[in-house]
Parts: sequence; structure tokens; C-alpha cells
Amino acid sequence: MLYFYPKDNTPGCTIEANEFNKNLSKIEELGARVVGVSKDSIESHGKFRDKYGLSFLLLSDPTSEMIKAYGAYGNRGIFGMGTLRNTYIIGNAGKIVKIFDKVNPRGHAKEVIDFLENEKVK
Repeated sequence: MLYFYPKDNTPGCTIEANEFNKNLSKIEELGARVVGVSKDSIESHGKFRDKYGLSFLLLSDPTSEMIKAYGAYGNRGIFGMGTLRNTYIIGNAGKIVKIFDKVNPRGHAKEVIDFLENEKVK
């Protein structure tokens, strides 16, 4: 599971990260790993991870190359152009099997768990 988020330590991104962290064992039990991606630096990710006790990998994409390659870059309304809050479930064969776009951070971990429980991800 690869999730893209706009910025470390912002309200929505913190809610989303904490919900994934709280449900991490269940997500892993269902065969998925959580990986978060934003433009923030590795140093920023380290502070974010430590502040909230996050137990999953955070990747830094300062040039937005990966973010754009996944289609997780676009118009964020009043915030202008930037990283969209999208989640991609990637199967064992390396293919995207589900895209959650325009994610609401509150409750999104449950959406992912429900999908993983009800779908056979290959």
C-alpha cells in the first residue's frame, strides 16, 4: 500500500498517518505494508515519525517525480497545485489493483482494511 500525502505535521496528514499506525498490525495481517510518500525531506519525515511514533516507512520525493508518475499531483483547490491525498494498493505482481483518490484522512485506514478483507489482492 502506497499512500501519498501533502505535508508532514499538518492536521489531515497527521490524522491519516496516526490511523494507519493504529491499524498497522491489522493491515499487515492482511498482507499489506504501509508506505507513505510526500515531498518533505528525510529529516522532516524523521521528526514526524518520532513525534507520533509511526512504525511504517516514509519516503521523500522532493522533486515530485514519483508523486507525478502515480498521478498523485494536481489541483488542490485553495491550496493550489501539489500532492493529492491518494492511496494505491499494489498487488504482489507489482500492478495497481485499487486507487483511492481524494481521500478523507479520517476513516481512510478502515476503507483500506475493508478493501483488503474483501478483495483477493494478487
